[in-house]
Amino acid sequence: MRKNFISRSFLSILTAAAVAGLAGCQSKGASGSDLTPVTLSEVAHSIFYAPQYAAIELGYFEEAGIDLELVNGAGADKVMTALVSGDADIGFMGSEASIYTYANGAKDYAVNFAQLTQRAGNFLVGRQPEEAFDWDSLKGKKVIGGRKGGMPQMVFEYILKKHGMDPAADLSIDQSIDFGLTAAAFPSSDADYTVEFEPFATALETEGTGYVVASLGEESGYVPYTAYSAKKSYLEAHPEIIQKFTDAIQKGLDYVNTHSAEEIAKTIQPQFKETDLGALTKIVERYKSQDTWKKDTVFAEESFQLLQNILEESGELPARVPYGDLVTTEFSEKAAR
Repeated sequence: MRKNFISRSFLSILTAAAVAGLAGCQSKGASGSDLTPVTLSEVAHSIFYAPQYAAIELGYFEEAGIDLELVNGAGADKVMTALVSGDADIGFMGSEASIYTYANGAKDYAVNFAQLTQRAGNFLVGRQPEEAFDWDSLKGKKVIGGRKGGMPQMVFEYILKKHGMDPAADLSIDQSIDFGLTAAAFPSSDADYTVEFEPFATALETEGTGYVVASLGEESGYVPYTAYSAKKSYLEAHPEIIQKFTDAIQKGLDYVNTHSAEEIAKTIQPQFKETDLGALTKIVERYKSQDTWKKDTVFAEESFQLLQNILEESGELPARVPYGDLVTTEFSEKAAR
C-alpha cells in the first residue's frame, strides 16, 4: 500500500512552479502616464498560454498603450468572480464560465471577445510508459480528474464517451483534489492515471513517477478551450482598450506560429524562471506540434456550439445560450487584418 506523502523532489518542482507562477503574474512594463492600466486574471499560469506571455515579454501590450497587471486566478470560477466583482478588467478562462453566468440570469454578463487556444492543454499520465495506449484500458481503473463542470474534466469525459465508455460506471474518477495539486498527489495515491497540464506532466516524467501516455488535445480535436472575456458594461465603455488588448494577443499568436519551440521558450522563460530551458522547450514543442494555438483570435460560432455540445453531454448546461450574446468577433476581426 502506498503511503500518503509527497516526495521531496516533486515538492521542490511544485514549489518552483508556484514561484515561477507568482513571478510571472507581474506586469513587464512599469506604470506610466501614457499607458492605460488593465488587470488580467488568468485561469492558471501555464506554458499552455505561451502566446500571451510572448506578447508580454516582447512588449506588445506596452506598444498598444496598456500597462498590464497579470494575476493568477487559480481556476475559472475564481477568475469569473474577480471579473464580476470588478477586481479584474479582463478574464482569461474556459468559456463555460461565461455560459454558466449568463444561464444563471446575470444582467452584466461576461462576453467572450478573443479565443487563444483551440485544443485541450492537458495530458493523461500513467505510472508506466505505454507506447500503444488504448483508451479502453481505462475501464476499471482510477483516474485523478478535474473539477466538476470545468473544461479539463468535461473534455476528459467527452473523450471517454467518444470511445464508448460511461465516465460514471466504467472507471473511477477522483475529483476531490484541488486544481494544481493533482500531480503532487499522484505518486503516493492509489490512482492508476492522472490528467495533468504542463509543466506538471513533464515534472512527473522527470521524477520518473509518471509518463505521458496520451494527449487530450489530440484526442478531443479542435475545441474552444480558453478565451478572453470582459463584462458587457466594460466592453461598451472601453472598446478601445479591448481592441488594443486583442491586437497585442494577435501579435503574440503571430510570434508563436512563426518561431521555433526553442525561440519561443527563450522568449517566455522570464515568466517561468524556475523551469529549465530544455524542459521549457520540450513543453512548448509538445503544445506547438499538436496545433494548440489559433492563427487568429476569432471565436467562431461552430466552436461555440461545440462547446455547448460538450457541456450538454456532461449534464452541465441547463439550456443553450445565444452565441450573439456571449461572443463578439468585432475586435478579433480587426486585429487579424
